Amino acid sequence: MTTDSHSAAGQAPFASDEVMTFTIAGESHSAFVTSFAERLRDVIVSKGNIYRPNAIDASGEVKDEMPLRLVLNMCDVDAPRPVKRRGQGTFVASIFEGPGNEASVMHAAYPLLIRSISNLIIYNTIMNGMRESHFITPEQGHYVVRHDSDDATNYERLYERVQPLACSHLVINNDFVPDLPEALWEGEEPVWQVCKAGVRLDQMGLLPSPTRIEDFLTENDLRMVRRLYNIGGLSYGNLSARAHHNPEYFWMSASGVDKSNLKTVGRDVLLVTGYVPEQLMIRLSVPPHVEPRRVSVDAIEHWMIYREHPSVGAIVHIHAWWSDPIESTQVNYPCGTYEIAAEVAELVRRASDPSRAVIGLKNHGLTITGHSIEEIFARIEGKIVPQVPMN
Repeated sequence: MTTDSHSAAGQAPFASDEVMTFTIAGESHSAFVTSFAERLRDVIVSKGNIYRPNAIDASGEVKDEMPLRLVLNMCDVDAPRPVKRRGQGTFVASIFEGPGNEASVMHAAYPLLIRSISNLIIYNTIMNGMRESHFITPEQGHYVVRHDSDDATNYERLYERVQPLACSHLVINNDFVPDLPEALWEGEEPVWQVCKAGVRLDQMGLLPSPTRIEDFLTENDLRMVRRLYNIGGLSYGNLSARAHHNPEYFWMSASGVDKSNLKTVGRDVLLVTGYVPEQLMIRLSVPPHVEPRRVSVDAIEHWMIYREHPSVGAIVHIHAWWSDPIESTQVNYPCGTYEIAAEVAELVRRASDPSRAVIGLKNHGLTITGHSIEEIFARIEGKIVPQVPMN
């Protein structure tokens, strides 16, 4: 595999104290949303970050001369206006105020995240007399900051939630190299294991029907989502297995596909051959006659683990939890970022047996390593808890 100058799962090659350049966009009829954005802005500036007013033009697009790390996007629930950013490096956190005592915040708020094309939404409501800020992510993570009487402390806590996410680095671009040997166009044993495992996850009830983002977006917005997030839909989990023909490589399920119906090499299951750190890009070998799909956004995480631990033969990621206490990541970095991959890889390294580790991803799910996919499924029998704890 392509190597870099950094350890397989050590410190990310980015400054942990990165100065954010940010702005506030949009308008809201809610006085609370406006106040929320201004109070959070003041805290962000107090931490040494740079506020750029008027960085969004009248059409809602980031101006050419304004490279931004973070946009606080003020919205109304009946008009979740997206910010048109120019690249994947701009993190958009959209702020809403919903009605009080909402019966199901997730049901009310998740469509707003999709329609506003946000990396995160902060959905504010009052539940039983207490102000709550609900953080909701595209991976369907959902956790709450409850406001107490110390208003300044509340916004410090909100900043601590937003800053690590806004400063993370997506590794979701793909370099498709049409050089897969013809002998592998129909796959090999690890490919067939991945396909069978998708069926088994469906039988276990771990593959809920993917959310149809098409139901919430125009065609133009859908193209932007695909460009920014490398997704063709939202589905649960992913699978990979080390290649037999070259153990430096691994086969992995594609992004946004029906995991219960994996069939075609290059479209449903792809061969990962390396990582290009300078471009934050995953390299793939694909058949020359197939229009490839993008590999799962978690490929960088799997790449780190396989590279460091030759005894790992397969990895299964599911949106569920483990019945026994497990080590877990501490920050819910977005899926597909270098930061979440490095944190998971570090926990795998610290496990008593890295080749048979069970790692929790905060507010998200599990990454499970094993000698083979069959061996992983034998271990998870009776140990899976469908509900992921949120905090």
